[in-house]
Amino acid sequence: MRISNDRRGDDFEINVIPLIDVLLTLLMFFVLTSTFVQHSRLKVTLPQASSTDRDMNAPALTIMIDRDGRFFVGSDEVMGGGIEALKQTIARHAGDSREQSVAIRADAMTPNQNVVTAMDALGQLGFTRLSIATTPSKPGAGQ
Repeated sequence: MRISNDRRGDDFEINVIPLIDVLLTLLMFFVLTSTFVQHSRLKVTLPQASSTDRDMNAPALTIMIDRDGRFFVGSDEVMGGGIEALKQTIARHAGDSREQSVAIRADAMTPNQNVVTAMDALGQLGFTRLSIATTPSKPGAGQ
């Protein structure tokens, strides 16, 4: 007696649609949970400070001071020395708005006088919402 085999050499197929769904879900997860870092062409090593709750809104105006004491407003270098050249560049970038927040991103090794000069120029122009950008300190450091 011959018993017939109902299997006819079925071709195996791998359904890739669920695999694509899983990969797209993982891709969306990684894109949405990644942090976006603000890159600039000027490399500044920021000083450290304790991490507390801060306003994370990006300031409308950024003043950067490098290790050599050069000032940058936005991405433009301030040409000329002194506070007057700095004030003119800030006024050109800010326009008429003096209520916007300003972040000072100074290198950790720049002299304090440069930061004070930037704050003085902003104060003379009427800016009141100033912040100094820092990096969070490591737990246990500085104790």
